[in-house]
Amino acid sequence: MGRSVRVTVRGSFDGLSEAQMAELRAESAAHDFMNTQYTAEGYLAYDLPARPFFTFRFAEEVDGPDEVPAAGVRAQSKAEAWMAGRGYPIKGVSVQTVDMAEVPLGKRGRREANRLL
Repeated sequence: MGRSVRVTVRGSFDGLSEAQMAELRAESAAHDFMNTQYTAEGYLAYDLPARPFFTFRFAEEVDGPDEVPAAGVRAQSKAEAWMAGRGYPIKGVSVQTVDMAEVPLGKRGRREANRLL
């Protein structure tokens, strides 16, 4: 059985041109920073009028805990490639991975897990 991994790649735009800023602002509705979905292709979120930061959220399945770091590397590569492909300069990229099998269940999650036993 695979393990679900959530990867968050954060960074900031670095010296965007006026044309790039206009392009990103025009597409901002599709990149709402209040949306926290994790997808295989990655969900990009930003709020350029307020700050120059971006967040990419990726979901991935891995076979075991030893593969979690590689999921982070893949996600960072995808995010950087997406930005480079559009000519957006970025800096300060960081990656956080969460193995969902390691996240403690809340009250509702424990109740559901016990029901399945």
